[in-house]
Amino acid sequence: MQTFAAPKGVPEYTPPSSAGFEHVRNTLVAAAERAGYGLIELPVFEDTGLYARGVGESTDVVSKEMYTFADRGDRSVTLRPEGTAGVVRAVIEHGLDRAGLPVKLRYAGPFFRYERPQAGRYRQLQQVGVEAIGVDDPALDAEVIAVADEGFRALGLTAYRLELTSLGDDDCRPAYRAALQEYLADLPLDDATRERARINPLRVLDDKRPEVRALLADAPLLVDHLSGPAAEHHAAVLAHLDDLGVAYVQNPRMVRGLDYYTKTTFEFVHDGLGAQSGIGGGGRYDGLMALLGGPPLTGVGYGIGVDRTLLACRAEGLAPWSEARCEVFGVPLGDAARSRLVVLAGALRRAGVRVDLAYGGRGLKGAMKAADRSGARYALVLGERDLAEGTVGVKDLVSGEQRAVPLDDVVDELVGLVGALA
Repeated sequence: MQTFAAPKGVPEYTPPSSAGFEHVRNTLVAAAERAGYGLIELPVFEDTGLYARGVGESTDVVSKEMYTFADRGDRSVTLRPEGTAGVVRAVIEHGLDRAGLPVKLRYAGPFFRYERPQAGRYRQLQQVGVEAIGVDDPALDAEVIAVADEGFRALGLTAYRLELTSLGDDDCRPAYRAALQEYLADLPLDDATRERARINPLRVLDDKRPEVRALLADAPLLVDHLSGPAAEHHAAVLAHLDDLGVAYVQNPRMVRGLDYYTKTTFEFVHDGLGAQSGIGGGGRYDGLMALLGGPPLTGVGYGIGVDRTLLACRAEGLAPWSEARCEVFGVPLGDAARSRLVVLAGALRRAGVRVDLAYGGRGLKGAMKAADRSGARYALVLGERDLAEGTVGVKDLVSGEQRAVPLDDVVDELVGLVGALA
């Protein structure tokens, strides 16, 4: 009979190691929650035109990496490759900007890109992202960056760095674009790269091939062509980051892989991951909302790779999470004991304690092995004699100590014991 496997390039997280993935994701989400970003649940697929227009047809994401197909109504739809375009579409569609600005939203979930699978580069990638729409304030840029930084710090990460630059505004980018195209015109570029330079010359600066990067060594830098307002905005962002204690390195050659970025642009890099060193990034996208048919509101946000952040934790030897499935494990010895433990387990769960039981009529030895595998700190051992005496054995699975506790008191007893461990 045929057996099946997960699609190539799609990581799976199964217990007990999935506890690490869950902890990383929840920690990154919690940092955004503390800054007032509300949840938005986005569709997993959208009209293909949303990404073609919003992300940019000259980008690798749109031209090479999207999962695009015709649905049964012969409409072209695409599995979401990134989150910002979908969030902006939702803000426009639901008029979220009318409830006050900035609109601060967070999201988490899978995104899809047809990449060449390798460590840290997946075809289904997990992200946590935030978007702050409607206010052009350098302090908001700094907040967004600081929220991401706080998420990494909360995980205990230290061996990462924040790189940032400014990609200018509509007043300075045309002149810079002309200067860059003039420079590129004299280079021995292949036809595909030359066409990319014609459509969007900044895309060429994102080329990872060593031979192309060598040709670009003396290319003009956008930070040297910033307009007065763009330069002031960039300086203010840096000052706010200094005030917040967020360390950074200016990287004037940074070009993000999406066309909508303007002004503040940043990336968090972890060298412990090898070639796929980016663990998150983002920036300002002041023209995107108008481009997608909405009012001319500004925006800034980020996307953090949960998969890569987990790899960064492993690279630093960090595991600030528990792989235990529960805190208490019930070991019933007989049918009557099982019935009573089922009731006790329900009461403990309602009190906020994670509880599992040995099912299937296992003997004491097998049930205690299951208790050890569960990661529980305490076992509840209940037999016929215990029932007759109105007690239950509470065993500390770390110290091995076991004592009898009255059945009427055991819920409060365990709630206290588990609470003391938190």
